[in-house]
Amino acid sequence: MAVMVNNKDAKNSMDTSKYVRYTSEQVEALERVYSECPKPSSLRRQQLIRECPILSNIEPKQIKVWFQNRRCREKQRKEASRLQTVNRKLTAMNKLLMEENDRLQKQVSQLVYENGYMRQQLQNASVAATDTSCESVVTSGRHQHNPTPQHPPRDASPAGLLSIAEETLAGFLSKAKGAAVDWVQMPGMKPGPDSIGIVAISNTCNGVAARACGLVGLDPTKVAEILKDRPSWLRDCRCLDVLTAFPTGNGGTIELLYMQTYAATTLASARDFWTLRYTTVLEDGSLVVCERSLSGTQGGPSIPPVQHFVRAEMLPSGYLIQPCEGGGSIIRIVGHMDLEPRSVPEVLRPLYESSTVLAQKMTIAALRRLRQIAQEATGEVVFGWGRQPAVLRTFSQRLSRGFNEAVNGFTDDGWSLMGSDGVEDVTIAINSSPNKHFGSQVNASNGLTTLGGGILCAKASMLLQNVPPALLVRFLREHRSEWADSNIDAYSAAALKASPYSVPGSRAGGFSGSQVILPLAHTVEHEEFLEVIKLEGHGLTQEEAVLSRDMLLLRLCSGIDENAAGACAELVFAPIDESFADDAPLLPSGFRVIPLESRTDGSGGPNRTLDLASALEVGSAGTRTSGDSGANSNLRSVLTIAFQFTYESHLRENVAAMARQYVRTVVASVQRVAMALAPSRLSSHVGPRPPPGTPEALTLARWICQSYRLHVGVDLFRADCEASESVLKLLWHHSDAIMCCSVKSLPVFTFANQAGLDMLETTLVALQDISLDKILDENGRKSFFTDYGQIIQQGYVYLPAGICLSSMGRPASYDRAIAWKVLNDEDSTHCIVFMFVNWSFM
Repeated sequence: MAVMVNNKDAKNSMDTSKYVRYTSEQVEALERVYSECPKPSSLRRQQLIRECPILSNIEPKQIKVWFQNRRCREKQRKEASRLQTVNRKLTAMNKLLMEENDRLQKQVSQLVYENGYMRQQLQNASVAATDTSCESVVTSGRHQHNPTPQHPPRDASPAGLLSIAEETLAGFLSKAKGAAVDWVQMPGMKPGPDSIGIVAISNTCNGVAARACGLVGLDPTKVAEILKDRPSWLRDCRCLDVLTAFPTGNGGTIELLYMQTYAATTLASARDFWTLRYTTVLEDGSLVVCERSLSGTQGGPSIPPVQHFVRAEMLPSGYLIQPCEGGGSIIRIVGHMDLEPRSVPEVLRPLYESSTVLAQKMTIAALRRLRQIAQEATGEVVFGWGRQPAVLRTFSQRLSRGFNEAVNGFTDDGWSLMGSDGVEDVTIAINSSPNKHFGSQVNASNGLTTLGGGILCAKASMLLQNVPPALLVRFLREHRSEWADSNIDAYSAAALKASPYSVPGSRAGGFSGSQVILPLAHTVEHEEFLEVIKLEGHGLTQEEAVLSRDMLLLRLCSGIDENAAGACAELVFAPIDESFADDAPLLPSGFRVIPLESRTDGSGGPNRTLDLASALEVGSAGTRTSGDSGANSNLRSVLTIAFQFTYESHLRENVAAMARQYVRTVVASVQRVAMALAPSRLSSHVGPRPPPGTPEALTLARWICQSYRLHVGVDLFRADCEASESVLKLLWHHSDAIMCCSVKSLPVFTFANQAGLDMLETTLVALQDISLDKILDENGRKSFFTDYGQIIQQGYVYLPAGICLSSMGRPASYDRAIAWKVLNDEDSTHCIVFMFVNWSFM
């Protein structure tokens, strides 16, 4: 290992060579440090020299150069690996596109032929009408010579099931290769190196159908294993039971399956399927898993209807998995169903007649799960809190499943309805068997077993107009104070403790504390987030001081991309205790917003966000008018709310009254928010802060740079960046952590760039809940308050190297820091900015 030294003094002191030679022991010691901290600060490097005697003869600057070179090599390695992956994906995509092009050319040829044939038929129509006798003879002759088709046996015997399986295989392959269905590209899903794949839908076939093609970095056998385990990736799947399985003579496998799926809302019934699944290998080595429903008209075995479920039909669907050169698999996924839309209220029928919704729930969800597992296997996905990916996936599944169970309230899970209070807007269901509901999650260490009662769920559904589901859920996620009640949160958290909490009353002021979002995990495409929410300062009374500790919520948020056509947006959360064990019991509550009408194009509405980061996209500005949102003017969606509470038997009626009133309050709050977010109200502000995407963000960036140049005498960025948008982008992507702090007795952060958010391990929304004194250590606080007067008078001050703490308590060191006063256009103090130079976690 050799490192060039650029320092002239070092060159003079090294007569033999301008390179520093490291021994294997020294390299091993440096590699250990690099694995923990790739970018150590000067303090950390000096500490390393003191702690490792074998490095004592090396100058700190030489070690700094070693780490620079090591980061460069790591970056080159990752870039080479990324380019290889992109190349393989582009090759596979090119193959898929060529096949799609061939299919379209054949379709064009077929249409030209049919057009010519129809023209010929029209020209011969008069001749055919006059020569009826000849036509009659020909027709009768055709009937005489048309043999009766010999149908294969259609019973429950292996031969009969194999006949159905072969027919299913043929029907599926014709759809997978594009011959049987007229596929059109799904809105907003354009193929490319960074896309999930090629996604197509059909609006002309019987039922709803969707197809997805893509490349995943897993072998075909692993892909088939994952996709067969449908409950692990299909969030709507309640259960999948294999009732019969037997091998076929050609090496395949036939299985008879019974599957139940959840209803997405309280206004519709759940669906179930009785299907045959056939797994086999084709002559070209491709692995096929195909499936279709069994019914009396098709032959084969049947099962009677199940109470509370509507029997839906799965037409030939499945997975075609081909091994890819260089590793991985090319996969084609087809979903084709008849969901019996006639059995639901007319207002909900678009949900059951939309191929776009089916694509989001099934085909795209399957590809995303495969892609997620493939990237987890390579170690590219980073998760927080030391949790394994499988554990975090289990948390997400449990939250989603628990919310679905609450919305559906199946009787075989122990749920039963309570009588109403005369108004049918809120439904109350109780489950007096929490052990049955939670299963293995209940143990003697938590308070659920000491209740002597059960679980109560209050739920409601309502129709929303002109509000994008993604925008509404994102607002509910970021502005919990607009709808939550701290007393109710405290009551829910008390279920995890040994001593139950008394039934709270309604709090007029709503949620009085602050929330800190602690990121836990996210999927590859950031369409789903798993995070821990810390509720601080929730204002309990003095008698309730025993519960005055910070409360924690585990939260799952998905579907907040406004450009994802047909996507369902969800916000599900459950209280957890400080231990946050892998098997902790979860009692999920939350919101689900389902679009009833998907967009007709891929452009969608404006990409409106609720924080300063919205202005970082080129072209987003505050000059939007309400007319820009015409695409959303007729958007309809269904909001479903379900909140679960524990209760003791003697307090059941009180808890039911509290839950009913709370859900009504939440519904009223959501309606108020929805009206404010509607496109016709874009000109009005939502909440006390100015709307996002307006010039405020650009103005703040301009003030920061102008004040830095005024006080320090140099430019923060290069002088040729005159446009406000360019200044904001440079500020956001700056490598040093830059944070804006309010000028108050207790300063709190109001804005930070991406490096600042990484340093604090928080999000832009949760940043406002972090105060300056929480991140500085004792020396940092003394230094800041000592120099605060100098900042106000002189305009800036340099701070020495030190250590600060992230929102998760991790120490981060920095070489130096500078704080300066930001002046607005009236030369009044707007805020104070901190810039931490060369920071890194210790």
